[in-house]
Amino acid sequence: MSTIVSFKNVQKTYDGETLVVKNLNLEIEQGEFLTMLGPSGSGKTTCLMMLAGFETATHGEILLQGKPINRIPPERRNIGMVFQSYALFPHKSVAENLAFPLKVRKVSKDEIARKVKRALNMVNMEKFAGRMPAQLSGGQQQRIAVARALVFEPAPVLMDEPLGALDKQLREQMQYEIKHIHEQSGLTVVYVTHDQSEAMTMSDRIAVFNNGVIQQLASPSDLYEKPENAFVARFIGESNELKGVVSTVDSNRCTVNIDGGHEIRASTGATLRAAGTASISLRPERIAVGEQARGCDNVFKGGVKDLIYYGDHLRVVMQVCGRNDFIVKLPNDGDARRLRVGDSVEVGWMTEACRAL
Repeated sequence: MSTIVSFKNVQKTYDGETLVVKNLNLEIEQGEFLTMLGPSGSGKTTCLMMLAGFETATHGEILLQGKPINRIPPERRNIGMVFQSYALFPHKSVAENLAFPLKVRKVSKDEIARKVKRALNMVNMEKFAGRMPAQLSGGQQQRIAVARALVFEPAPVLMDEPLGALDKQLREQMQYEIKHIHEQSGLTVVYVTHDQSEAMTMSDRIAVFNNGVIQQLASPSDLYEKPENAFVARFIGESNELKGVVSTVDSNRCTVNIDGGHEIRASTGATLRAAGTASISLRPERIAVGEQARGCDNVFKGGVKDLIYYGDHLRVVMQVCGRNDFIVKLPNDGDARRLRVGDSVEVGWMTEACRAL
């Protein structure tokens, strides 16, 4: 695969003092779906706007297909853009909305008709060519916004929180549709969101941002299974966090002493040293309770504080290792249903299930 976008030592400040983006080095591959994920103010949207040309990098260089684009205006970058607000022309029909970026590029009438039809087919909206935007639902308008970004066959397509205005069910449906369009077209997609489940569903790779820095760049499965620091472990999925002091380190395993005199055996996700501090990340679904806990590497006594019914699973709030907010997710089967608030039970997990960071 070849690199289509490169950020080289890119910095951005709005006030001349505070860096919103700090020394960003990132390469985006041709045909991949890369998501910039992070909380509000983490720098992800600023990076997208610099790539689009709506913001200027304070320092460093952005390359598109190997060519510097810092001084090239947005309309000459051959980049498609999809916003949360659909930004459709209300006085133009669906077909006219799609034709507009082609007319600006002086494409012939026959070619415009062919490309508009192809783009509408990609989003399953070919029957709506004559409709006005006001005659469409929110989900249909978002499909047209996606089609308009694809119609002139841009180098990459940039999407800034495009599904934020949709309800949960429609948002999930559109996630799969956008991912399907990406797979069918082979386009490069750079996507910005603060919704980690959205990023996990759609992306080939995810760049997790915090305080203007990429904390980790990896596939969804690697981010979830092998977070490189405590921020990523907390931000991706749900995690119990236990803090302590490293007592021994052996290759990719270690033991950590936490408050209350408890010792935990964990896998290592970073360079740890004996006597140094560590934060242990433990996913709630990797924890066993009762008889199933007895064969685990780490076994402790736990007290059941609350039981929350989620249909397919039970969310159990427990007191474990000095924590009163320890979360365990259990399948909704016979064993889990026998738990009661106030029960004292064994809680356990394997070394590989927890990660010292």
